[in-house]
Amino acid sequence: MLLGSDVLIKKYPEKLEGVNFALLANSASVNKSHSYIWDVLLDRYPKTFKRIFSPQHGLWQEQQANMIESSHAQLHGLPVYSLYSETRKPSPEMLDGIDAVVVDLQDVGTRVYTFIWTLFYCLESAAEKGFKVIILDRPNPIGGTHFEGPILNKKYTSFVGLHDIPMRHSLTIGEIAKLFMAELNLDVDLEIIPMQGWDRSMCWDKTGLNWLATSPNIPTWQSCVPYPGAVILEGTNLSEGRGTTVPFEVIGAPFVDPYKLVDAVKQHNLAGVDFLPTQFIPTFDKWVNQTCGGVRIIPTDLDKFESYRTVLTIMAEIKNLWPNKFEWLGPPYEYETVKMPIDILTGDTKVRAAFQKDTITKQNIDNLANFDKSIWIKRIKNHLIY
Repeated sequence: MLLGSDVLIKKYPEKLEGVNFALLANSASVNKSHSYIWDVLLDRYPKTFKRIFSPQHGLWQEQQANMIESSHAQLHGLPVYSLYSETRKPSPEMLDGIDAVVVDLQDVGTRVYTFIWTLFYCLESAAEKGFKVIILDRPNPIGGTHFEGPILNKKYTSFVGLHDIPMRHSLTIGEIAKLFMAELNLDVDLEIIPMQGWDRSMCWDKTGLNWLATSPNIPTWQSCVPYPGAVILEGTNLSEGRGTTVPFEVIGAPFVDPYKLVDAVKQHNLAGVDFLPTQFIPTFDKWVNQTCGGVRIIPTDLDKFESYRTVLTIMAEIKNLWPNKFEWLGPPYEYETVKMPIDILTGDTKVRAAFQKDTITKQNIDNLANFDKSIWIKRIKNHLIY
């Protein structure tokens, strides 16, 4: 298959001829031949390629998460402006003299991953300033046929959710840009360079492409599979595996007995997944240098595996087994200083309210994980490219 970046140079190189443009990218933005997109574009358009924008974690993904900002820099004589710094939206000075912004970002298919919200702000800026946006499309690594709720309650918007989409959205970055344009009535000259050879049923392992980490804690494409559920652990005192070699694939804390936890979770007979008792020692983040007992999530059928339901179940059984040890973390989180992190991550207060019960039941979990998929299907049907 060919990425949008490959298709641009191979079929439509004239689209950037004579256009003063900026690039939104990071070090996962490589073409099929493993060349950085900025090197490809600088070689082809040396006079009109003016600057680079980087998303959260920095151009080289050198920074960790949650308000650890990146500095502005230079590369090949081009200014590199961080859009995870004193601003998350391009300033007028950053856009001075720019006719177009080219976007080549590898998303992971989950609402709270901030790359789509950096794109969101670029589209807003384009509507205000009148420059063109060209998206070089990329695969959704966890496929384009399955989605998981809940849909964000607009009262809980933040930089991990600026529009009411589900936790796992099933769209490519080009498709989600079309959705934003339509639902927010943005008047932008948007052009999407589609991929060739990708279809909605394909997860990353079927693309034939090599995975490059999109951020420090998404080292493999397999990290993306449990991520739509495991990311909500950032609002709790449970480790989501940051500081290990398998982030989002292990969950635990020092007070957890791994065998008791796995026995309890297996009683739910969750589809498409198996579990192993485990221990791990995070080298940074929560419970650093402490031995955590927990569970290893092993997806066995990606057509049936539901990450959000799975992680809610694990959280619920930890809360049921160790009610005096499980805790919510307080703000600030991703520039939100009032609302609880778990609320902006899940998109509502419902999870936190359910966990106030003495025992969280399967019915409680079903109520939190289920959502009306037909509504999302209707919303996206006119914006699908593949």
